[in-house]
Amino acid sequence: MNHLDKELLAIKDKVNEMWSLVEFQMLAGKDALLNGDEELLRKIIKRGKKVNAYDIKIDRMCENIFALYNPVAVDLRWLMAILKINANIERIGDSSEGIAQLIREANFPVDPELLETTRVLEMYDAAESMLADVQRAFYEENTELARDLIKRDKLLNKIHVKTDKVIIRYIQAHPDNINQSLKVSGIIRKLERIGDQITNIAEEIIFYVDAKVVKHKQKKKRGKDPQ
Repeated sequence: MNHLDKELLAIKDKVNEMWSLVEFQMLAGKDALLNGDEELLRKIIKRGKKVNAYDIKIDRMCENIFALYNPVAVDLRWLMAILKINANIERIGDSSEGIAQLIREANFPVDPELLETTRVLEMYDAAESMLADVQRAFYEENTELARDLIKRDKLLNKIHVKTDKVIIRYIQAHPDNINQSLKVSGIIRKLERIGDQITNIAEEIIFYVDAKVVKHKQKKKRGKDPQ
């Protein structure tokens, strides 16, 4: 293994460590929503600082490789993709941290009827599954799985699109619970954004493995999807 390969492997290890932090934030967020665990919420928010530190570290490692090794071909595509993947992982962490703040402001326990009617838990399960699979697609360089993830994001979009109407109906029936209604609506928006960020990562995997840019094609298709 040459020096460049060792440096690339070191970056991959750092990305894996960062991914583990963000995965914890995601999984813990759902537990906190269901159980009202204040300590868990504090851990989610505290991990945000570590995620930010990894973001900066990985960027600097990539910049050093550009400066020292002048990478080309697949190594160049990989580094370009890593910079964007790194940014999206960090944003998933930010979204998870934001969800933790919303859960804290919602005041436990959150009405089970509200959770069910908004399908927020279904959305959480879908986002968690997508996050695990996009990590697997990255390490296996599995573009088939990456393309499938782009399709799976449609479920999160569909739930998100219906949220306003669902929340309005719930508030009309439960005018005393406006605060929780608004917080759950905010959680859904952030989960939808996490789905977009996972999709961005999947697109970068396709870019560096297959040398194909699918970003704008996917945006056009999503724009044509019926609302």
